[in-house]
Amino acid sequence: MDRIDALRERRDALKRAGEDVRAAIAEFADENSFVELAAFAFSKSDLWNEEAQGEGVVTGFATVGGVPFYLVAQNFAVSYGGLSKANCEKMVKTLRAAEKSGVPVVYLLHSQGVRVGEGVNVLEGIAELLAAANGLKGKVLQFAILDGEVYGSSAALAAIADFVFFTERATLALSSPFVLSAKAGKNVPAAEICGYGALSRGNLPAIPVKDLREAASTVLRIADLVGGAVKEAELNEPCPSLNASQDAKTVLSLLEEGVEVGANACPEVRTVLARLGGIPVAAVAMDRVRLNAGNLAKIANFLQFAAAWKLPALFFVDCLGAEETAQAQNGGLLGGISAFLAALGAVERKISVVTGSAVGLGYSLFAAKSAGFDFTFALATSHISLFESAAGAQIEFAGRDEAMVAAVYADEHADPFHAAKGGYLDDIIEPQFLKQYLIAALQTVR
Repeated sequence: MDRIDALRERRDALKRAGEDVRAAIAEFADENSFVELAAFAFSKSDLWNEEAQGEGVVTGFATVGGVPFYLVAQNFAVSYGGLSKANCEKMVKTLRAAEKSGVPVVYLLHSQGVRVGEGVNVLEGIAELLAAANGLKGKVLQFAILDGEVYGSSAALAAIADFVFFTERATLALSSPFVLSAKAGKNVPAAEICGYGALSRGNLPAIPVKDLREAASTVLRIADLVGGAVKEAELNEPCPSLNASQDAKTVLSLLEEGVEVGANACPEVRTVLARLGGIPVAAVAMDRVRLNAGNLAKIANFLQFAAAWKLPALFFVDCLGAEETAQAQNGGLLGGISAFLAALGAVERKISVVTGSAVGLGYSLFAAKSAGFDFTFALATSHISLFESAAGAQIEFAGRDEAMVAAVYADEHADPFHAAKGGYLDDIIEPQFLKQYLIAALQTVR
């Protein structure tokens, strides 16, 4: 056969085998910007005796909104997107190129697991792939976009990414939902087991999106925020609504260009990438939080990302201390404190403002000067104390002089002025003027 004809035949075979995945790439990336790499890699399945066109994964680079990204897109039409040794090696090659150039990576994942018939070979390939992806943490951004089922080791790859996007039809699990349903003894829809809403304890940096177009626009916003560029913004505008309410939703309205991460888990804690006064920040906002292993781990994971990308951390504190249940005490909360403090210590710049309550451990971890905060503020309406109330103190000190305990821990002794007397607060702020104080503090620590 003429070599030019052979090339055309091979290219046509690749296009036929990858119509869907190439359509997904075209939907995500700028028009005609995708340049494919290692297109003609292929092997033959020993079990099914058929060629794995392009190794079942399409790799290359493209632009999104004019910004360059490396792309790794699993081709579900080839062995159900199954991983193989050669498939993993092809993806690792792309990750090496991304690391060398400092260009972010986008994974378009759609896989039912490993390619049957490879045995230990594929396990070695998976280990190499996961190690390479983990080695990129803090060097280049990694975005995993799920637009279908993602099971097995591909789910582990998604979990390593800095952000995991779920379209409306995405599911994610280390085991097949069929296996999970069988273990549960009942037939449960996949979305109820491993969809975005079901993964409330996975501590994933999850973001829901309608489709690949919305994913592309959100990826661009995050890349821009993490890039650290400061933009022009209104600096002196007050927020009168804060005088009426200081809940997480209201204080987060001070931020610009916010992208919330992990909203499907521990909703009492909100973790948001945004700008304040044009300065990129990693913000943590709380609503009457009682600490447990889950919400503390969510904060720690977010701070690890902030530290890796040198983003200042901004805390809006409303924490009533530790959850007072036996489950919380034996559920990883105690061990999680050390992990949280390590993550907090790795963040170079951090500012805290007590917007609601800072009680007991809620103050020590999230607002204390001794925890390493550059600035600590409190709203005039806030509550700072050892106990949530005088009643709580009386329970703790049962048998003591109840009148004395009640007087010491009365509500009027829990206002922020008592903390300020000890030099532990930089200022007490009227809520509507909070934004100006925080912008000034951010400009200082930069």
